[in-house]
Amino acid sequence: MLPAATASRLSIRVARQAIIVGGQRRAAVSAVRRRDIRGIQSVAQTDRDTITRLLYSIGTKREVERHLRIFSSSSHPSQPAKFAVIKVGGAVLAQLDELALSLSFLYRVGLYPVVLHGAGPQLNDIMDREGVVPDYIDGIRVTDAKTLQIARRVFLEENLKLVGALEKLGTRARPITSGVFTADYLDKEKYGLVGKITKIDKRPLEASIRAGALPILTSLAESPDGQILNVNADIAAGELAKELEPMKIVFLNDKGGMFHGVTGEKLDVINLDEDFDNLMKEPWVKYGTKLKLREFKELLDHLPRSSSVAVISAASLQKELFTDSGAGTLIRRGYKLFKHSDLTGIGADRFRQVLHDRDPDVLAGFSSVTGVLNDLKKTPFTLYGDEPLDVIAVVSHPEGETPVMTKLLSSRSGVLNNVMDNVFNAIKKDHRKLFWTTHAEDENRAWHFERADGSFTRAGRSLFWYGVQDVAEVERTVKEFDAKGRIERSYLPVGPSAPPHRAAPAAAAAPAGSKAYSTLARRVPGSSRGYATAANTGPVSTEIKRVGLIGARGYTGQALTTLLSGHPHIDLTHVSSRQLAGYPLKGYTKHAIDYTNLSHEDVQQMEKSGEVDAWIMALPNGVCKPFVDAVDRGAAERTGEKSVIIDLSADYRFEKGWTYGLPELYGRESVRASKRISNPGCYATSAQMLIAPLINHVAGLPTFFGLSGYSGAGTLPATDPDGRPTTVPKVTPESLKHGVKPYSLTDHIHEREAGFHLSELLPAGSAPVKIAFVPAVAPWFSGIVSTVSIPLKSKLTAREVIALFEEKYSGDKLVRIIKEVPQLPDIENKHTWTVGGFQVHSDGDRVVIVGGLDNLLKGAATQCIQNLNLALGYDEYEGIPIDA
Repeated sequence: MLPAATASRLSIRVARQAIIVGGQRRAAVSAVRRRDIRGIQSVAQTDRDTITRLLYSIGTKREVERHLRIFSSSSHPSQPAKFAVIKVGGAVLAQLDELALSLSFLYRVGLYPVVLHGAGPQLNDIMDREGVVPDYIDGIRVTDAKTLQIARRVFLEENLKLVGALEKLGTRARPITSGVFTADYLDKEKYGLVGKITKIDKRPLEASIRAGALPILTSLAESPDGQILNVNADIAAGELAKELEPMKIVFLNDKGGMFHGVTGEKLDVINLDEDFDNLMKEPWVKYGTKLKLREFKELLDHLPRSSSVAVISAASLQKELFTDSGAGTLIRRGYKLFKHSDLTGIGADRFRQVLHDRDPDVLAGFSSVTGVLNDLKKTPFTLYGDEPLDVIAVVSHPEGETPVMTKLLSSRSGVLNNVMDNVFNAIKKDHRKLFWTTHAEDENRAWHFERADGSFTRAGRSLFWYGVQDVAEVERTVKEFDAKGRIERSYLPVGPSAPPHRAAPAAAAAPAGSKAYSTLARRVPGSSRGYATAANTGPVSTEIKRVGLIGARGYTGQALTTLLSGHPHIDLTHVSSRQLAGYPLKGYTKHAIDYTNLSHEDVQQMEKSGEVDAWIMALPNGVCKPFVDAVDRGAAERTGEKSVIIDLSADYRFEKGWTYGLPELYGRESVRASKRISNPGCYATSAQMLIAPLINHVAGLPTFFGLSGYSGAGTLPATDPDGRPTTVPKVTPESLKHGVKPYSLTDHIHEREAGFHLSELLPAGSAPVKIAFVPAVAPWFSGIVSTVSIPLKSKLTAREVIALFEEKYSGDKLVRIIKEVPQLPDIENKHTWTVGGFQVHSDGDRVVIVGGLDNLLKGAATQCIQNLNLALGYDEYEGIPIDA
């Protein structure tokens, strides 16, 4: 194995070649054909993929992609400058090639930092040659007219040098030497033409980024009357950061970090909330170091806690940004961790609120907040967490018994900031053995696997442990838990299996954990420090992805084409239809594209060569498997991440290894983590969403009657008057004589599908859900109206039923809850599922509810886009006109 330093140097050399090649071809869009089936490929996308794979050489794929997702999500078209402000010291400008290469890395992966540079050493050299003696007061350069004249010339020259070096690498850059900073005189009598920034105009920066160019700034400012003023570049970078509130503020210097004044070792992480006061008392913290720490604290006190400062060299910028271990010095506000043996340490009300908001069992109705609090009293326990309660864990540890982590509740910020790792490490320090359980569909399930020595899953629950290597000991321990009621259900007989990551090569394994919150000069090998960075509420990713659509002839294919045409981040590169091969695709407006007739061999080769990021299979039932098998064969030979498949047929809705994509009921994170997703059926979607809020109240057999527009019956091939292949409905209003036609009166596939998946919502050991379903075709084009009658275990009022639905679907943008019975205009051509008409029988033992959706949209195409967004890392609702 190559030493790390050697591998890093090799990767930089290879990356330099890749970036230079990319610069020569300028990220153009070229049409590449292979036997007339290849679509339009973006060379820019290819460059991005190449650079991303090169980043894997400095960190694990998991951490690189996680940081890429976080940074990509930081900016939004309305606020494009939220990623980073990078301040480049004058000494770093002397390493122009290294600096340009590092900035081009970011550009190639779609990240646009705002770059601001100084030019102190260059200015001193020229002043010395011209016989001008520099003068400083309080560390500030006194600037007279002669000095300002030289400074302005030096700044402009250095700015153009950096822009030119970037452009040579194919990285678009825009010199911005004025118009951003407005300043007043700091003290004209004392310092001369030195400014204090009073206003920042970020519009030139944002315009540059929207135009696809890196903004390169100098620190010169103008007074309100137009006088140019000199401003310290570090101060200008800080003021710029306060205005933009970026995730990262990076100070590039030639040293590569901040260093301990006695040992000379580099400081890894400084958490200001915990470390600042102690550091300022250290005898070696003085002069410039003390000033820098004060400036960093003052800056971060003005910014969200998601922002952090990094001090790093240009050569190590990628390692600092895209790995958990980092390379320079990370400065963040941070949080202190706590450990309490009772609730008084954090406050019972705060703990209750966390349980109410995050506990999956409480949210699902399997337990109550009061029940959890009562369970706490049964054994000694310790609470672990951080001050804002982004993460809280409960470890039960009766004397002489193996500890059990009964709760690990994290906010999204707690996961992204690696606070969960820090809390878990604190637990590991106290307990050499630990058992814990999670739901099998826990959105952070991969995190648990990576930290466990063993696990197994049974009936929707997973049991994890560390510190135990002997299966017999695991079984003895679980028997003790079972006998004393310390876990919520029996896991006997024990059937342990190694978590998936253990089977992977050691080199691909993720780091073992996170660095605890303290300032260290030397990092413990194998630890990671984690960034204090949390994505905003904008899209998770804005990276352009390529999609292939197989089976584009039918009504669902046409609906998908329309939605993909309006999606800001998806490029439809291939559409396949046997009947329409060679004809232009209608309804897609981004660029011209022709239908092709892809064979299984074509699909396999395209997957192998990485031509698409996702496949949509819009084929009839029973036809999809050969294409899926072809993708799987190609993926086995593909370099890098395999593509996503979303199947709209019923072929994989019961298949292990496939994720059932109904996010409102079965979770978003399982879809985000999946590469194989089965899109639910239209009737089955509405049936499950009608029953799910009442799943714990159902006493018998729910009965459905569904009316669907005739488009749901499918299409037949035909030709139009011009001889072009087209489609016609299998069932027409005329054939229905404008009435309705019941069909599949028993054993409809959606009847089994709905019952099968709803059973996952029940407690372990419950009888599987069964429903009775009778569908009928109606004489309108699209839209399903489903009426369900549900027998109840105990009496409920209509108001209580509505409250259950409102609680279940709170925050779901594709769900509309109305009081009246949904009518066809509420459903047809709508992207939402609408429910209403809540009525309870006078005896209180039966409820009747009406739900509806458009079978081509939320019942098919819209739900497909929803799942595709999650799987590709986009905002769940991107490209879906929710209000339409």
